[in-house]
Amino acid sequence: MTWPSLSVIVPTYNREDALRDSLADILKQDYPDFEVLVIDQTAEHRSETQTYLEHLADSQQIRWFRVNWASLPGARNYAVRRARGELILFLDDDVQLPDGFLQAHAKNYLEKPEIGAIAGRVFDRMKLTDSGGTLTLEDLPPEAMDPGIAWYYIDLVHTTKAQQVLSVRGCNMSFRRDIFDKHGLYFDERFQGSAVREESDFCLRLRKTGYKIWYDPDAHLVHLGEETGGCHDISTRSLQYQFTFYHNHFLMGLKNLTPGECSRFFAKLFDCHVLGHPPCNKSPSPTKTLVRGWFYFLGFFNALNTLARSSWNDGQIYSQKDELYRAIERQK
Repeated sequence: MTWPSLSVIVPTYNREDALRDSLADILKQDYPDFEVLVIDQTAEHRSETQTYLEHLADSQQIRWFRVNWASLPGARNYAVRRARGELILFLDDDVQLPDGFLQAHAKNYLEKPEIGAIAGRVFDRMKLTDSGGTLTLEDLPPEAMDPGIAWYYIDLVHTTKAQQVLSVRGCNMSFRRDIFDKHGLYFDERFQGSAVREESDFCLRLRKTGYKIWYDPDAHLVHLGEETGGCHDISTRSLQYQFTFYHNHFLMGLKNLTPGECSRFFAKLFDCHVLGHPPCNKSPSPTKTLVRGWFYFLGFFNALNTLARSSWNDGQIYSQKDELYRAIERQK
């Protein structure tokens, strides 16, 4: 068997110990042809992390790119333009990998040419703790393939059976290279803050290419969900987080869903995240409900504004800066 070359991409932002441990796990993988790209958005590392990354880069164990901005979708696009592999695998900077993890992703592309993306299983430390680690599922419910409500039924934590899915989780997802090169897909850099729903937006557009998204529980990892750094750098209680959270959900829906799907998605978003009903289970306090409702409507109108601006600005500001820089470098 000839394994395809694989590019492992790790965007990182304000992570230290978890980043070093994640890279050590990746580099221990026994796979014949893979590279590791670290897109580093951290302004200044602690000395031990800085030294570690310099050592890995100098010994050509990783390709280390430092950028002076912070955007998760921007970092993904930046890396794809520099990746050399036939397969593109995205990981978070706070994960633990078992032996054979890279093969578990790659084998699916060899066995099933109709597959364009793999959603790996995520042993999410926080969610497994919530359920006591006892909940397991075989088949996801039919609702998990309905774009209007799927986001509340896709469980890539507890599901044990391989099957087609609607979307992936950004901490453990891989794609064929031609998704980007042949079909011209990219991650939308208008997804703000923690960039929640950026991978869902990407997958809804990917499905239009005819490729399938396949869930493989064998391609599993542990997601630590560190309290600081990464997407958690902005507190979930902060005003900025709430603002971007709703903006991103509405942006994904307005871009990709039919009016009927949008109405069901937005209603479920209100029921779950504003009213606090299951599976969100948020505080029923009238004051907190009113605050969440305010951000819900604010996010909706902000998403409309984002789409209105797209007629003259597609929002890919980090990619545009990068392309300009690369053009200047080519002319030298």
